[in-house]
Parts: sequence; C-alpha cells; structure tokens
Amino acid sequence: MDFLSDRARSLDPFPHYRRMRETSPVFHDEQSGSWHVFRYDDVQRVLSEHATFSSRMGGDDPSETGQLFAASLITADPPRHRQLRSLVNQAFTPKAVDALAPRISQLTDELLDGIASTGTADLIAGLAYPLPVIVIAELMGIPPADRDRFKQWSDVIVSQTRTGAENADHHATNVEMTGYFLDLIEQRRSRPGNDLISSLLSAEIDGQKLSVAELLGFCSLLLVAGNETTTNLIGNAVLCFAEVPGTIERLRAEQSLLPQAIEEVLRYRSPVQSMYRVTAADTTLGGVQVPAGVPLVAWIGSANRDERHFPRPDQFDIDRGPSRHLAFGQGIHFCLGAPLARLEAVIALQAVLSRLPGLTLTAGSQLERMDSTIVYGLTELPVSWQAG
Repeated sequence: MDFLSDRARSLDPFPHYRRMRETSPVFHDEQSGSWHVFRYDDVQRVLSEHATFSSRMGGDDPSETGQLFAASLITADPPRHRQLRSLVNQAFTPKAVDALAPRISQLTDELLDGIASTGTADLIAGLAYPLPVIVIAELMGIPPADRDRFKQWSDVIVSQTRTGAENADHHATNVEMTGYFLDLIEQRRSRPGNDLISSLLSAEIDGQKLSVAELLGFCSLLLVAGNETTTNLIGNAVLCFAEVPGTIERLRAEQSLLPQAIEEVLRYRSPVQSMYRVTAADTTLGGVQVPAGVPLVAWIGSANRDERHFPRPDQFDIDRGPSRHLAFGQGIHFCLGAPLARLEAVIALQAVLSRLPGLTLTAGSQLERMDSTIVYGLTELPVSWQAG
C-alpha cells in the first residue's frame, strides 16, 4: 500500500485516515521503508518526544537537493533548536504580531478592492495567496518584484513528499532558492535593513554568528511556513463555512464567533496534514515495535479527526468550543507563526464576510487540492456574491 498515493492527496483523505486508525494505526510501508502513525495519542507523542522522534534530516550541505532545511528550526533538536528559536521569538511575540494588524487590514482591503465589484472571483488568487506572501515578504525585506517567485518556490517545496524521490523541478527550485537567498544574505551583510534577515545576520549564540546553512534554513522556513499555512487556512475556512448552510450568515451576524470557528477549521481541515520525524531510538508506538533510524510520518490530519478525542469528528461545528487540535504541532516545534496565521485569518475572513455579501461557492465549480501530502489547500476557490 502506497501512502503517497492519490488517496492521501485527495480532497477527501479522511475516510482513508479513518480506515488506517481502525485497521493499521501504526503502519510500516515496506515499499518506501517509512512508518506512519494515524491516531491522536500516537501523533501527539511523536510530535512531543523529541528525544525519541528526532527532527534531524541527513546532510549538512544546503546546496544539495532537499537540504535547504538541513540547519533550520524545523529540523533541529535541542539544545540547538532552543538557541535558534530564541533568535526569532521576538519577531512573533503577541505584541509584535498585534503591531502588524493595521498593515494586514490595509492589505486585505486593497486586495478586496480589486474584486469586490465583480461579484465572482477565485478567492485563492484574489486574497488568500497574495496576503500572507506580502506580509512575510515585507517582514523579510523581500523586494515586491520577487513575491511571485517566492510563492512558486513555496508551492514546489510543499509538493515534495520527503519519503519519495525528488524530481527535476524540486532540484531546480532548491538550487534557485539557495542562490537567491545567498545573494540576499550578502546584500544584507553590506546594507543591513529593518528586516528579519538583517536581524538574524547580526544575532549571536554564545558569541557565534549563525552559519550560512542556518541562515538559509531560516529563510526557507520563513518563506514556506510564512505563507502556505495562512493561504490554506483562509481558503479552507471559506470552503468549510460555505459547505454548512447558515454558517456564513451566522458569522456575519456574530463576528465574535470567528476565532473559535477558525480553530474548528484548523481541526477539521488542517493546513498541515503531516510531519516528518526519524526515530532516534528503538521504541514502541501503539503496541508496535519501531526500530531506531527509520523515517516516520505523523498524520496530523488524521489525529484531528480521531473519534477517541473529538465527538462527531467528521462534522464541522463552529460551536465545538476549545479543542486540543494538533494543527500547529505540539511541544518544542509548536508553530512559531501560529499567532500571525490566526491574526491574518481573522482579519481576512472578517473582511470577506462583511464585504462580500451572499458569499457562496460558484455553482458547478470543480475543487482541486494542491498536489501535496504535507499541506491541505485548494488550487482555486471560485466564489460568487452580490456585488454592490
């Protein structure tokens, strides 16, 4: 059975996840050699126990295909992880994120100005894609002319399935990104600015500057995590709201419900569906012996639909209230950008609800998911509304 098959990439992978939770909650895919876990308790443990389930990836040369993240936060274990994370924490504190709210609101209004009078649009292209790309590009000091390249690279990166073979597109993208970021780093060395890359260049850990590989890791991670999660959260939210009759009308009338509705979107259609680890020691998961040194995929999208933890897990319910979903990960690798993603989603969705009255999915449109087992998001989201 191939877990990187069409089922895992489909618009509705959840019946497949449910079957795996019931029949093979800890599964060894002999074809690829990887292990897969599907139940909430096992996924939570894999994400939390960094001593047993390491985030390290092989190789240290970031110019090698697939190794842009070799020295980044997402692939680091303690103590280096703690040191690296402390460097960027300040950029993502609640106070720092809240300070971005006026700019996010301004960008949202400008983007909606471009489509509000038309009565129909692809909401991914019109809002969900450009908004977070612009926000993270401005934080990093990326020139506006380079934003589209930024997004194209990001889409290719998340389409990579780490337990599968790399193809020529992935290799070319990694080489192109590496060259771009190396040039940008050198520019900031000679002409520092008020941006994250300049801050990271001046930062020190125990008197040592970051290595070039670590700087590349930060750039790559900020690029991908800074826009993919939020793009897909906004798109998935509109899809969820539109699918359940009365939800959009209720959220327009009671906008205070929007934050908890977004948490339900995070659970129900998690923007990140899976995370990769390597076992650092022999261990037992769900009563199954798993050897040391093997790749392991924790299926967050399955964990967040686990009937053992969520009543009526396949029902989208904005009244569900607080839930311990794993959409942003768990433990030391809990998503650093979660406050920013939540803020962008609240601002963008409030504006969509208020400015696009009568919002519905465009009749007859065929929705397709991005070709990725790592993230869950739509390639397009055709919607219609009553244009003023």
